[in-house]
Amino acid sequence: MQFITLMDLDDDRVTAYTHLTELQLRNRLEPSKGLFIAESEKVIVRALAAGVRPLSFLVEEPWIEGMADTFAEVDARWGKDIPVFVAKPELLKRITGYRLHRGALSAMHRWTLPTVEDICADASRIAILENIVDHTNVGALMRSAAALNVDAVLVTPSCGDPLYRRAARVSMGTVFQVPWTRICDGEGERWPGDGMAELRKLGFTTASMALSDDSISLDELVGRLSSPSDSPRHIARLALIFGTEGDGLSHRTIAESDMTVKIPMSGGVDSLNVAASSAVAFWATRK
Repeated sequence: MQFITLMDLDDDRVTAYTHLTELQLRNRLEPSKGLFIAESEKVIVRALAAGVRPLSFLVEEPWIEGMADTFAEVDARWGKDIPVFVAKPELLKRITGYRLHRGALSAMHRWTLPTVEDICADASRIAILENIVDHTNVGALMRSAAALNVDAVLVTPSCGDPLYRRAARVSMGTVFQVPWTRICDGEGERWPGDGMAELRKLGFTTASMALSDDSISLDELVGRLSSPSDSPRHIARLALIFGTEGDGLSHRTIAESDMTVKIPMSGGVDSLNVAASSAVAFWATRK
């Protein structure tokens, strides 16, 4: 590695960390040259394990020695020319706005996302994130999907970016483990119409997680999943759809779904946060 001591924040070599917004990073000739920022050693290590290529590192001085094995892995895989900018904790705090608990950032290259068809080829249970804009919820949902063996995650065009710094950090790096891609990301494609049509073509039963008069209970959905394969009630491939905070799923998405599903509530509570409801649904429908 090339270790470079960073003295101030105006160094052009660290512009990706200091002056570019998440949107600018993502759209910088995306996807072939787009970037994202991985925050914390755990997230960085999981990204590297998934084969994500680093552009550079920005590390607090006290963390250099503890990351020796990580840097050795980078040297072996991508060569010794990747720079590590070393900063004092106070300087790094000015960049992030708070003291890092895991003292490291890495600018990393985005990869070309797979097609929906490719990512769902062998999937029997997937999750769709419709317009979820809170990156904490995106990250928490990705973590639950990894922990509870969801085969793939699809995000709609207006959904938050799973590689956004906070989303990846909240996911604890599992965003690099769960196969994911964007649905209706092609020219002229629209969600939910074109997306629902593609899911039906791939053989998925679409289940919107929503409160409506004709919603079935989560228990009934589980019953259909576990029914005999020759039963007309049996569901072989399930797509669980989760909506944005506050407003939930769009009316059109609910109307075009094969069914709506609700988690029974008590205590005067009408619904759960999307991160919590997705974890419940993933647990209940696991194989």
